[in-house]
Amino acid sequence: MRDGKTDKSPTGFQRPELFSGRTMGLIISTGILMSVLAVQSPHSFISKDAMFFISRQTGLAALIALSQAVCLTVGGMNLSVGGIGSITTVVLGLSLQNWGVPPWLAVLMALSVGVAAGALNGLIITRLGIDSFIVTLSMMFVYMGLRSGISGGEPYEVSDSFGLIGRESVFGVSYIFLVVGAVLLASSYMYRCTMFGRHMLATGGNAEAARLSGIDTEKTIFRANVLSGLFASLAAVLYASRNLSAAPETGDAWLIISFAVAIIGGTGLQGGVVSALGIFMGATIFTLIEHGLVQFKAVPPAYMRSFLGGLILLAVIVDRTREIVAEKRKRQVPPAAG
Repeated sequence: MRDGKTDKSPTGFQRPELFSGRTMGLIISTGILMSVLAVQSPHSFISKDAMFFISRQTGLAALIALSQAVCLTVGGMNLSVGGIGSITTVVLGLSLQNWGVPPWLAVLMALSVGVAAGALNGLIITRLGIDSFIVTLSMMFVYMGLRSGISGGEPYEVSDSFGLIGRESVFGVSYIFLVVGAVLLASSYMYRCTMFGRHMLATGGNAEAARLSGIDTEKTIFRANVLSGLFASLAAVLYASRNLSAAPETGDAWLIISFAVAIIGGTGLQGGVVSALGIFMGATIFTLIEHGLVQFKAVPPAYMRSFLGGLILLAVIVDRTREIVAEKRKRQVPPAAG
């Protein structure tokens, strides 16, 4: 793995450490942001309501970013995460409002839609050899067109009980935050301790070398897309629980969130680099920045997307600068004496 310290696993793959220099930088940046917000607005930031809001938004942003990161890890991308969230929301709304399906079954049906959408993306990418950018861009429009045609643009109602996870908390921390935290822990374990996770990192790091070493890269890429669809559909379910409404436009703003949080969190655009803790810290930073901009009215709402786009570009520039500096340092290190 190209980020931070690594150790060799018994299989010969590089296993990422939990903490790296980049992750520690994110933790420090988060602490600085929290300190600034606490000093500037102690009454609105240091409160139970603020903790609930920030923890809920952080959890949702982290899950959306994770749905993008699993594809970036294998050297691809998924531009259809928002489209998958949209069509998942419509199926969830139809199940609850029109078909009278029990909530638990409606959630399973919604998650199945996400898995199926991710599987379809993966099949087209791997079987036909089409670039993930083209495939997922096209499927984004397919999924969003289906959601508009099926729903007519009208939101679906859900029962108050469905809002338990999305609108309740424990000690001021949203249940959504706890659910996503569990997902991130499972993802960290997957990358660090499972063969599939190491295959994902190897495929993204160097697909040809991974293939020559015996890894089925096509299967790995397919499974990564399935995971992406699952995480996107879970995010859609949590959004519906938060809003007490299954709105078809769910997912419209996810594309910029998925890339911004993943990149800020240190996920490599070229593949082979990911950190679940980094994604969590990236989501926290992203949420705190949004919260601060709204709280202090630093950026007019109409220009918010421009600011976030610039934030992504800045994160990419910083990351690329770090790589260039690291490469120069490697060239300056004299070879070890034989």
